[in-house]
Amino acid sequence: MTATHDDDRPAAGRAPGTGADVVPFRDATRAWFAISLQTFGGPAGQIAVMQRTLVDERRWIGQRRFLHALSFCTLLPGPEAQQLAVYVGWLLNGVRGGLVAGTLFVLPGVVALLALSGLYVAAGDSAVVTSLFDGLAAAVLAIVAQAVVRLSGRALGHPALVAVAVASFVALALLAVPFPVVVAAAAAVGWVLGRWVPRSGRPSPERPDAGPAPLVPDDALHAGRPSGRHAARVLLVGLAVWAAPVVAAALLLGRDGVLVEMGLFFSGTALVTFGGAYAVLAYVAQQAVAVHGWLGPGEMVRGLALAETTPGPLVMVVQFVAFLGAHRDPGGLDPWVAAVLASLLVTWVTFVPSILLVLLGAPWVERLRGNRALTSALTGITAAVVGVIANLAVYFALHTLFAGTRTAAWGPVSLELPVLGTLRPASLVIALVAALLLLRLRWSVLRTLGVCAAPGRRAVGTRQDAGATGPYSGWTSSISSSAVRWMSASSSGSRPGANSSGRSSAISSGTPSGACSVASSVVPSAEGDIPR
Repeated sequence: MTATHDDDRPAAGRAPGTGADVVPFRDATRAWFAISLQTFGGPAGQIAVMQRTLVDERRWIGQRRFLHALSFCTLLPGPEAQQLAVYVGWLLNGVRGGLVAGTLFVLPGVVALLALSGLYVAAGDSAVVTSLFDGLAAAVLAIVAQAVVRLSGRALGHPALVAVAVASFVALALLAVPFPVVVAAAAAVGWVLGRWVPRSGRPSPERPDAGPAPLVPDDALHAGRPSGRHAARVLLVGLAVWAAPVVAAALLLGRDGVLVEMGLFFSGTALVTFGGAYAVLAYVAQQAVAVHGWLGPGEMVRGLALAETTPGPLVMVVQFVAFLGAHRDPGGLDPWVAAVLASLLVTWVTFVPSILLVLLGAPWVERLRGNRALTSALTGITAAVVGVIANLAVYFALHTLFAGTRTAAWGPVSLELPVLGTLRPASLVIALVAALLLLRLRWSVLRTLGVCAAPGRRAVGTRQDAGATGPYSGWTSSISSSAVRWMSASSSGSRPGANSSGRSSAISSGTPSGACSVASSVVPSAEGDIPR
């Protein structure tokens, strides 16, 4: 229940740093669970939900303190929205508050994606499912393009940062430089720019509090004095908890098993996810597809589409990768048992570090925020992320819009090119429609995915009965007529993508019917995407 009177002020005035709850723990748990069911739309939508619930409605934390926490979380690798939940949970209820907030934030998405991954594997020969995924995969191209546009507008405020972004794209797309090397180089360049071109990374001044005063004053929020002993204790316990499942898998199943391989790989990626999920997905896709053979390139795109339809951080797509990889290479386990265990293991090693880093660094947050060298390094990394996401967009486009690709090499330069004769017209049309809905009409991500799945679902009969007119002629006409109807409907009313508070319509008014059909029927890929 939203507090509205000063008499309802929860535990205000308690001494800071005592570890006592400043709001009732049961109320906080209910609030975090309610938030977790609304975390669609990527980090922007997730942060907006927390802003509305915690700052505007319940007034448990002020705007300035909320932005203070957010600025700290952006400095860390991992999903910043989940880390913000952990940080605010720690402010309100100490360590247990942070643990509950961070766990509940991802729990609904873990359950939903685990079920959808199982459906994906179980219905591998379903024409209905294949058609759904063709529409979803094409729509993801527009979503990634939107991410590039949004991030570049915020991150590239100086010509030197534009150069960093372009260099990162070239290093990844043409020179095959490993992703961690790109991140490290960008951090070094950002640090240099911070010393010699201070204006390139100057942070914006913190905004004052806006809106109603919080019911819990800042000096009553949980605070811990930074100390080496506390940091060492948190670090040792956190590392033991983080590594425990991987160690158990190694002892019980052997060090060469797929569970240990995945646990070690995704433990490493969890530490380099600066800039959000899109920033690391290109590296994950390259390793999972080309090196480990856990899934095909088309399936990576479809897994991303699945993650877009479920609540929680987008990096949850690694759960889908683990499920498919372990199901196809289960070792001595039953394929389904291996898939479920790998999925849960990878989820654990991906999200535990986010919680650990916040609990470890929260007492030192003021010192971190005042460190100009660290801020400059992160500015360089953020600029590089723009190039990383652009490279991801090119990778997805090649494997979604074309059935075949070829590699052209000139010395150290290697470039993957499409085979133009293998263009998939239906996917191209869906991608263009999705771009229009997202970028021009400003529809929400979930609504756009639901709409783009509909043409493929209705065109299943046409695909199965492809005759002299070709396999895609029915698809194109179905999509084109659907696009006309969608655009006509959208122009007759208010903008469907967002409400006045900036949240996605999927959050404020419920999930659209098209997206519901995705969540209930989604499953596998074409046979050609399965690595042999």
